[in-house]
Amino acid sequence: MVEQEADTIAGTAVVDAEPDRRAAAGLSPADSVLVRVRSRLTEFTGALQRVAEQVLSDPSAAARATIVELAERSGTSPATVTRFCRALGFEGYADLRLGIAAETGRAHTAGWTVDIGREIQPTDPLERVLGQIIAADTQAMHDTAALLDLAEVERAAEAIAGAARVNIFGASGSALVGEEMQFSLHRIGVAAWAWNDVHEGLAGAALLRKGDVALGISHTGQTRETIETLAEAGSHGATTMALTGFTRSPLAELADIVLLTASQATTFRPDALSARHPQLVVLDLLYIAVAQRTHDRAHAAFQRTARAVGGHKATKEARP
Repeated sequence: MVEQEADTIAGTAVVDAEPDRRAAAGLSPADSVLVRVRSRLTEFTGALQRVAEQVLSDPSAAARATIVELAERSGTSPATVTRFCRALGFEGYADLRLGIAAETGRAHTAGWTVDIGREIQPTDPLERVLGQIIAADTQAMHDTAALLDLAEVERAAEAIAGAARVNIFGASGSALVGEEMQFSLHRIGVAAWAWNDVHEGLAGAALLRKGDVALGISHTGQTRETIETLAEAGSHGATTMALTGFTRSPLAELADIVLLTASQATTFRPDALSARHPQLVVLDLLYIAVAQRTHDRAHAAFQRTARAVGGHKATKEARP
């Protein structure tokens, strides 16, 4: 039966023929297929979203399935599966299958997918739980590395290195990640503030000007407080940056520079929580890139701050 519902991405109708989709989406042939699907999941609606969810729920099965089988499992049609492939930058279903098969094959060889996707049961031994967490986080790190645009990291580092003031905005778990970045930058002499209260954040954003930097952190890119504070900063001329898992989220669309991360959800750790480690890795990379560009100043500041707190380290008493 032919489906009557419209398939859209971010509110735009999917067209069967679109020149150079992959380049338009900023993708290269080496990009992870599953990361691509996961990062755009919220953009798909209707039948396209069901196909995406089916692929993510069992990538190995999707790599083995015919187009008719995948359509049946997702409750859609072969035509919808074809539109899904083209929306991801593939010419057809054969290319999608090959991409997933190659990716899942590499992951199994490296041992990353052990227990990924399996529900953690209350009776599971900690050894199994630890293995699943390690596997999921390792996969998320590799996915983030494949997704991250290093040219954007370079731009972000240059902007922060030359900024008189850096404001970091985030809510809940994202606020914790932002505080880690603020601490790192502070230790190398970068004037940075982390705000988790929307009123304080808006006040801080209002004081920014051209040459300053505002970094908004939100895995979904849909946290209203973070969007508002980043918009306020941008309205005063500050360079705006977004650390998010979704390239077409409201936060990403607002930012001058976008840093993307991937995640691997597990039981008791939904996407927002499982994204924390990849976020920290990206920010650590950004921090080191800033330190490289301000080497003399950063080294001197780090030495001074280390000496300042050195007297508070516990020392062993000399034995008689």
